Amino acid sequence: MLVSLSTLCLLSEVVRSQENTGSGKKQELLWKKLEASVKQIDDELDCVAGVAILDLTSGKMLLHNADEVFPTASSIKIAVLAELFRQADQSESGLKGKARLTDLYTVDNKDLVPSSDIMAGLTSGVTRLTNRDLAAIMIVVSDNAATNVLVDRLGADNINGLLVSLDLKKTRMRRKQMDLQAAREGRENTSTPLEMVKLLAALFKGNVLSKSMTDQFFKILKTNKESYLPRYLPEDVVVANKPGNLDGVRTDSGILFLKDRPVAISVMTTYVNDGRAAELAIGRIALAAYNCFDRLGRASEYGRVIPPKE
Repeated sequence: MLVSLSTLCLLSEVVRSQENTGSGKKQELLWKKLEASVKQIDDELDCVAGVAILDLTSGKMLLHNADEVFPTASSIKIAVLAELFRQADQSESGLKGKARLTDLYTVDNKDLVPSSDIMAGLTSGVTRLTNRDLAAIMIVVSDNAATNVLVDRLGADNINGLLVSLDLKKTRMRRKQMDLQAAREGRENTSTPLEMVKLLAALFKGNVLSKSMTDQFFKILKTNKESYLPRYLPEDVVVANKPGNLDGVRTDSGILFLKDRPVAISVMTTYVNDGRAAELAIGRIALAAYNCFDRLGRASEYGRVIPPKE
């Protein structure tokens, strides 16, 4: 039986298409297993949880109650950090009245609020810190006095203006740290898991800050800290994140810098009955994401992991 060259070419294209579809289907099945893991972890929790996981390579997202509004707790400090580096960028471009990383602050006891362990231990009226120092203290040990000083210097309206510019409609700073009266009045700092990963993605992609400022932003966010996302991850996995902890609330949002497959993840919980269980669940969800994306990053389209050349 004679087969024309054009027919052979057509058959070859069909085979290649089927192979590509097959490899895509396998990855889709792996993704569905991740979705099932997230749902199972949530089902075991006695609270309300929302999850957003964004593949920063493909743009594919896993969303689980991801558009629900949650209290951010200290995760809102990611937005404060971003606005500091944005104003530093603007200052370097010649704009007046913008905060610089090197601007100095003299410690003042009147700025102290609960959970300000580092600032409370410094000498009032003597110790001087730069804005960058304050940012590091804010992120690494979640010092609330350092945060409030930065909010005053940056302006809450400017922080919210950054969020508006990124089309984040539900992420807002409405109070300073530990302002319980504001919280009683319903002025809570809020976001959604979806918007938190969108904020992180915009920063990761360089859509907010210059290259230099983006690098410095993530250098601070990558610092080791007591948090939930990295709990079960291998020690060599770099994580840039900021957790949050309030009565009835546990959150953590960040980026897992996995080789060839970075992923943004936000897990937010509220109405929490068992804080420890919520913290462990956040770590378990991060581990499930790691197990999925680490394999996608290291494997061929067929799923085989080929060792790199030595």
